[in-house]
Amino acid sequence: MSAAPPTPATPAARAPAGEAVLGKAYDLRLMRQLWRFVRPHWRLAMISALLIPLTIAFELAQPYLVKLAIVDHIAVGDPDGLELLALAFLGLVAAQAASSFAEQWAIQLLGQRSMHDLRLAIYDHVLGRRAAFFDRMPVGRLMTRMTNDIESINEMFAAGVVTLLADGVKMIAIAGIMLSLDWQLTLLTFLTLPLLMVLVNHARNAMRRSFRVIRVRLAAMNAFVQEHLLGIKVVQIFRREDAAAGEYDLINAGHRDAYLISIRADALMYALVEAIGVLAIALVAWWAARDLGAAPDTIATVGLVVVFIEYINKFFIPVRDLSAKYAVMQGAMAATERIVELLATEEPDAPPRPAAPAPPSPATPATAAGPTDAVRFDRVEFAYGDEPVLRGVSLEVPRGHTVAIVGATGSGKSTLIKLLARLYEVGGGRILVDGVDVRDLEVTELRRRVTVVSQDAALFAGSVYDNLALGAVAAGRTASREEVARAVTRVGLDRLLARRPEGLDAPVGDRGAAFSAGERQLLAFARALVRDPEILVLDEATAHVDPEAEELIESGVSELMRGRTTLVIAHRLSTIRHADQIVVLDRGRVAERGTHDELVARGGLYARLERTFHRAAH
Repeated sequence: MSAAPPTPATPAARAPAGEAVLGKAYDLRLMRQLWRFVRPHWRLAMISALLIPLTIAFELAQPYLVKLAIVDHIAVGDPDGLELLALAFLGLVAAQAASSFAEQWAIQLLGQRSMHDLRLAIYDHVLGRRAAFFDRMPVGRLMTRMTNDIESINEMFAAGVVTLLADGVKMIAIAGIMLSLDWQLTLLTFLTLPLLMVLVNHARNAMRRSFRVIRVRLAAMNAFVQEHLLGIKVVQIFRREDAAAGEYDLINAGHRDAYLISIRADALMYALVEAIGVLAIALVAWWAARDLGAAPDTIATVGLVVVFIEYINKFFIPVRDLSAKYAVMQGAMAATERIVELLATEEPDAPPRPAAPAPPSPATPATAAGPTDAVRFDRVEFAYGDEPVLRGVSLEVPRGHTVAIVGATGSGKSTLIKLLARLYEVGGGRILVDGVDVRDLEVTELRRRVTVVSQDAALFAGSVYDNLALGAVAAGRTASREEVARAVTRVGLDRLLARRPEGLDAPVGDRGAAFSAGERQLLAFARALVRDPEILVLDEATAHVDPEAEELIESGVSELMRGRTTLVIAHRLSTIRHADQIVVLDRGRVAERGTHDELVARGGLYARLERTFHRAAH
């Protein structure tokens, strides 16, 4: 198999737009944003905060007991009391272990509960976004933020990065103890600190750059994989496997190379911190050896050197581990920034409305009992960006009637439906449901009353019953198996389910893979029937049918529409011949309206569409 070589110039070119700018690598503002998910579990945070100084105290008391054992017992050959010091030392070790266990348990439990809340918040936030949000936000980017980014923050708790503060407290405590023991040896030890600070700053900057690039490349990888797996049939049919693998190799290599900067900085910092620690110990040993002969108490000096070496080791261990913890922190900060950015996305405000209601367009007059139109589009305008799609569209759907909308691709048919369901907000004019502007209705209330059945029936993993019962859940109630079975029978799906021994419990499969296109459409009809909406919208709902299911589809559509206010969007003109009214759109405007026979007799745009349809059918 041969294929053209991959074309992207660099892996970064595949990164989704907007991923390259991540802001500061560490920001207290971000931590405050994260705190709102930690705050409900403040008791765990308090337990950890109380245990941290206790653990430090148990640890730092241990070298002092070693000094006492050397000076007062081992060096002078006096074993009396040495056993007691040994037991005290073991007690401190056990207490430190128990305190450290409880501290880490509290921290990690705090992290898991906080991440649970954060995942729910992000999922709820994304589910609440409208179509325009998903137009500009690729699914791969969303998946990265909802999975990898949250795991990066979770790692911040799991890797003990929260104990960075404890490490700082411990280092300050060690410095204080060392000063109290011998200020000259302490100052000599800390002569290495300027070199240490230069090293830490260099590693910090390198890791900051690395982790920003890593997040960008990871988002690019997720977006690429998601895109090609969803389109796997096209990839295989057009023999794009090798080309896709080549492109993925470039992106993957960019992700790998981004890590190399962090790996080099981490390795360099670990090795040099270890060397600086050894240098500090050597300085202390040299100073002590220089004055050892002149010291009045040689034993005390030896004990002091031993305890200093212990404290120097304990001082440099947190610094040595800082590189690993800082790497995790950088990843967590980059992830937090992206998540905060996602949670900050708001729906665009609806365009301002006039102070007084605009005069209605010519339509069937309202009666004293209320509006006769279930739905009215009144001079509706809309544009995707700078491209106008609807230009002052006005049409009415009388209660209990069926109105069909037809037109060429791009004429604005489906856009009307998206505006009715408030997936987008109108750019001008208004849409009324029972005389009320849809912008004055709660979105949940609007979508309870309006059900849209589209050409791509979205089914979820689970059983047939689970998918059909969703219709009742959307209406704020539950559906019994008997009610679902009646809906299945009414749309003719029972004849197809009879072939499956599981019946209503038959598995649907991933995205409905266990069913044909026609069967999936019938499932969508049955789901809408269970929901029993006031207003039914069929958006190209009969576009993808196989010959075996076509008769069932037409029968199911008729059953679904019976006695219901229906708005039909269709390319298959055969499905709308009996509509009460047909509205023809052309370039975002209403070009014609009337019944099928009236429009055919008129010989206009609808008649041309009709002739085109018949030629295509034959």
